[in-house]
Amino acid sequence: MRTKIAKANAAYGMQRWVTRGSRLALVVGAGLLLAACADATKKQPSVEEAKAFLADAESRLAAIEEEASRIGWVNATFITYDTDWLNSKMTERYTKLLVDLAHEAARYKDLDLPEEMARKIKLLRLSLVLPAPRGDDAATSELARITTELQSAYATGKYCPGKETQLKEFARPDGCLSLTELEQVMAKSRDPDQLEEAWTGWRTISVPMKPKYARMVEIANAGARDLGFADVGAMWRSNYDMPPEEFTREVDRLWSQVKPMYGALHCYVRAKLNEKYGDAVVPLDQPIRADLLGNMWAQAWGNIYDIVQPEGAAPAYDLTALLHEKGYKPLDMVHTADRFFQSLGFAPLPETFWKRSMFAKPVDHEAVCHASAWDLDGKDDIRIKMCIKVDAEDFQTIHHEIGHNIYQRAYKNQPPLFRNGANDGFHEAIGDMIALSITPEYLQKIGLLEELPPADADLGLLMAQALEKVAFLPFGLLVDKWRWEVFSGKVDPAHYNDAWWRLRTLYQGIRPPADRPADAFDPGAKYHIPGNTPYMRYFLAHIYQFQFHRAACRQAGWKGPLHRCSIYGEEEVGKRFARMLEMGASKPWPEALAAFTGETRADASAIQAYFQPLKDWLDKQNEGRQCGWQ
Repeated sequence: MRTKIAKANAAYGMQRWVTRGSRLALVVGAGLLLAACADATKKQPSVEEAKAFLADAESRLAAIEEEASRIGWVNATFITYDTDWLNSKMTERYTKLLVDLAHEAARYKDLDLPEEMARKIKLLRLSLVLPAPRGDDAATSELARITTELQSAYATGKYCPGKETQLKEFARPDGCLSLTELEQVMAKSRDPDQLEEAWTGWRTISVPMKPKYARMVEIANAGARDLGFADVGAMWRSNYDMPPEEFTREVDRLWSQVKPMYGALHCYVRAKLNEKYGDAVVPLDQPIRADLLGNMWAQAWGNIYDIVQPEGAAPAYDLTALLHEKGYKPLDMVHTADRFFQSLGFAPLPETFWKRSMFAKPVDHEAVCHASAWDLDGKDDIRIKMCIKVDAEDFQTIHHEIGHNIYQRAYKNQPPLFRNGANDGFHEAIGDMIALSITPEYLQKIGLLEELPPADADLGLLMAQALEKVAFLPFGLLVDKWRWEVFSGKVDPAHYNDAWWRLRTLYQGIRPPADRPADAFDPGAKYHIPGNTPYMRYFLAHIYQFQFHRAACRQAGWKGPLHRCSIYGEEEVGKRFARMLEMGASKPWPEALAAFTGETRADASAIQAYFQPLKDWLDKQNEGRQCGWQ
């Protein structure tokens, strides 16, 4: 079970628990398998005792979660010393309660319980992200303070370069640049010097995080060991209805399915960047400079479409331009996403959503702009929090976040311990699956596109999608692989940054634009690291969304290419989709998957099918090129 507070990104980001941008980081996301044994001197507990314990636990959790959610919301949307203090104290209280309940739940894990009770016991034992040692109030308080400070440091981070800077045209009147301004540089500039400065400038904000992060790992690992686990990473991997070792093999299997597509895209993109910048900037036998890919973290490459667009293909539409041509405002994009879900038979978002959400960056105080979806009361008080820009990226992100809200409301009638996604990857995949239906046909139906692009424009459309979806896959995998190494002790604080770049080079084939200083802590420049949001959910979501999309299109009777299918208006598909969402966490995720797709195993072959025309074209373009990297 996760908190109703936070979620996050980023642009792929936490919760109902799923909110991309949590202010209650200790209790968000996928959790841990607390395997503490009951005191041998106590008598064997009974089924009736387990039943009474669960009823009491759900009641106590329901009460504290709403309070924690509202404190977290205020802290995320109005960052001050006082709201940080309040959130830290609430985190401390909540963590103590969850640790106590998880230990108590372990007393009943070996009982022969009815299926529903046994699952509730399991989920309760999986309820934390970062455990504090039981009975150590000082460590619990310190852990809560550190996590709050890390998130605030990220949210308020700025790069203030002084007079000698390449970025004067992007800076604010005070001469500083926030992440929002720096992201604009990364997206729009084609000057390697500007890109390098923006990239390195943002990473100055994470340097002070390193000692705090190392201490946080130390405390949380002590809590994990106290509860019978080797480390926190093993806890996180225990949250997928399979042993942690099997889960590691499962994600490696999924990566092996999509790696050939990524390799072909990487080879082609590097060649086009070489044509743009030359051998000195983009050598054809080395990993790609991370700052040249249009994104602060090189996790999605859509902003460099103009550099890599297929020659000779009919031009694809520019969704950002279409939105501006039609005079769309931020709320227009939110209403559009709401109407898509309504077309599938879902109820409109409640009036409170429109009154209480945060749609724009406040002008007079700090707030977390990282997009997130929130469920504050386990009923109907659902909201999103983001600083909306009128562009294609945020159009997609809004569909993603409202997908969380739709899921949250769908399972609201489940018992408290089942009010969550089948797993955290499911929660992230729902809105993204809907966004795959943002096709030319759909845009024409809603009046954004007047004429459908010809069939030979599909190559451009697929390239644009691959730069977002396929490019993300190795990043989605390596963030938690890095944390698993950190939590296990394989990587110590002195080598945090070296390990980060080893994995980024291994999986993504990218490198920093310049040598990194000895004190660098580049992982901290990505929200989900200081925010302590498990990231494997996003990798899984990129698998599930295509698997969901393929199943939905089959149910709709679609016969054309998978990338041209839109389920807009398909109410019968929506009914079956809703049945899966309404299950919440009441069943293991393979059963939820089967309820909608008829399949019980995650399968990345839907990605292969979706992008096959592009893969065939890329293979031809890459003939004779030196692909891969050292």
